[in-house]
Amino acid sequence: MSTRLIRSLGIEGPGQAYQFAYDEGPPGPGQVRLQTLYSGFSAGTELTFMKRTNPYFHSRWDAERGVFLAGESGLDYPVPFLGYMEVARVIDSQSPAFRDGNIVASTYGHKSGHTADPSRDVLIQLPDTFDPILGVLVGQMGPIAANGILHADAEIFGQQVSQLGQGVAGRSVIVIGAGPVGLMTALFAQQAGAAELIVADPSPYRRRRLEAMGIASMDEDAAWNHAKTHWHSGSDRGADFVFQTRAHAQSLHTALRALRPQGTVIDLAFYQGGAEGLRLGEEFHHNGLAIKCAQINRVPRGLAHQWDRRRLALETVSLLEAVGETVKREMITHIVPFDDAPAFLAELVETRPEFLQIIFKVAD
Repeated sequence: MSTRLIRSLGIEGPGQAYQFAYDEGPPGPGQVRLQTLYSGFSAGTELTFMKRTNPYFHSRWDAERGVFLAGESGLDYPVPFLGYMEVARVIDSQSPAFRDGNIVASTYGHKSGHTADPSRDVLIQLPDTFDPILGVLVGQMGPIAANGILHADAEIFGQQVSQLGQGVAGRSVIVIGAGPVGLMTALFAQQAGAAELIVADPSPYRRRRLEAMGIASMDEDAAWNHAKTHWHSGSDRGADFVFQTRAHAQSLHTALRALRPQGTVIDLAFYQGGAEGLRLGEEFHHNGLAIKCAQINRVPRGLAHQWDRRRLALETVSLLEAVGETVKREMITHIVPFDDAPAFLAELVETRPEFLQIIFKVAD
């Protein structure tokens, strides 16, 4: 196939989304050319580029030492590529692992197409019976949530985790935040057989959707009070695990309040502006609690040989095969034509309407 024109969604300046185009050559040996069908918008991360709150604007990541260096900007405008939640059709495969017409989930950004190398890139082939629009959750968001559950499993079973969710089965769980990651985490916990499950979120709109999905919901204050009042074993009161997915320090503090003594917060949030509201001298100190970060594609120590990203993605496919219709009805709230994406993002920042998962429709 010949060279083709690719359109990409990026951020030209603060509050200014734009599309630009570039030429892409034909696929080389072992590569696959993809035509994007859907691309999911990750508001928690991507709006930091619109608002200039992403830490890379104000500091530089030193990958060798694993630290941010203040005062040395690692990023500036324009930001030409965003996103990591794509579903695409294979239209020219030079790889024996894929054939033309396959539908795959990947993580290459809001683009009209992409040429992928299966030896490096995330490419999850979706079953023929799988609704392609649900595939936006398979490459990244679902595995993030599954990895959170896996961290809870490892807290109980160490390196002997054979089944996702075995650490939350029969235990009391709170998920703070009803965005896509929080909802997927709650669905994984529900599927695993959590004895008690509450999702806490301040939005009545999101709580109504949770109830329609068969998941109990409360605001944060009610949730921690409920856990401390109703969930107890002997003298210990509170949740066994709290999965914290909201980008607010006060939500992390609420997560600590909700835990039983020596419980663990599995933290999946991105604190763009730090965590000034966090109070480590109170429940964290007095109840001997733990905070475990489960973000940035790191599985628990000792489990990488068993639980890689592909396995977490396949766990997501399995979950969505069971609850996909509910997720499509209650979680996907906006489907936006790709051509309208820049104007939509500007309106999103300006008016901040209620939403859960936003998807850009690129091709049929």
